[in-house]
Amino acid sequence: MRVLVVGGTGFIGTSLCSELKHRGHNVTAMSRNPGGGDLPDGVNKAMGDVTDYGSISGAFEGMDAVYNLVALSPLFKPSGGDTMHDRIHRQGTENVVRAAEDHGVDRLVQMSALGADPDGGTAYIRSKGRAEATVTGADLKYTVFRPSVVFGDGGEFVSFTKLLAPPYVSALPGGGKTRFQPIWVGDLVPMLADAIGSEEHAGETYEIGGPDKLTLAEIARLIHRSDGRSTTVVPVPMALAKLGLSVGDLIPGFPMGKDQYRSLRFDNVTDDNDTGEFGVGTSELTTLKAYLSGRTGGTADAAATS
Repeated sequence: MRVLVVGGTGFIGTSLCSELKHRGHNVTAMSRNPGGGDLPDGVNKAMGDVTDYGSISGAFEGMDAVYNLVALSPLFKPSGGDTMHDRIHRQGTENVVRAAEDHGVDRLVQMSALGADPDGGTAYIRSKGRAEATVTGADLKYTVFRPSVVFGDGGEFVSFTKLLAPPYVSALPGGGKTRFQPIWVGDLVPMLADAIGSEEHAGETYEIGGPDKLTLAEIARLIHRSDGRSTTVVPVPMALAKLGLSVGDLIPGFPMGKDQYRSLRFDNVTDDNDTGEFGVGTSELTTLKAYLSGRTGGTADAAATS
């Protein structure tokens, strides 16, 4: 198939392009900076900005399938403020869908997020929910993925956790009780690639998480232990965290703000993990603990926080 990966030089996009190329597809990676990313030989490159329809439209001509991976991080306050989530996720997706329809692309795979909801509690979650509505309302065969946080080489989840929860003493909002279900990029990408290989995935929305549901405090301890250090978690009352991050919203360049506080008020875990829809059992998934110790690929641990 001829496949366009919008956001193809990013963390997930680079791995996906490699997987698709390995499966014999003709792959084009599109990004605002196509010179970036560690792409394999034979992957074509295209320049385009999803907020500018004219810059992306031509690359859709002749494509059989398109992946829309372009996203801002929910972990950090975006440059330009929280309204950028709507600009990139909703408006950007509208342009991707329009280009796909205009050029007769048959399949679209949309990267969304757990908890995506047009009326959700954060600007990120609302924009992801509105983007999903654009995709599911289009005249396309779509597949939507809603992953929990994704970790792996080149990802930001581990470094973000170190920033939020430094070693030795970590002052965490609510004691770090927010739960996550981290999934390794090496486990997620084959599922993304499978989505265009079978009609059974058309019209479906999948919630995808890793093998363990871990609190932020447990994740911080795992990460620091892998570096040979420890950390003691000191609970910060949520009201105080709200005040601090609200002030952070007013400081130019401060990495977090009110939206990040709001995101810590709800868990980021699946109700029913849909990895089984791709023939992958929980025991086959790589835990965060295994990744941090250098063991990846079907190495789930029974006690991830031990």
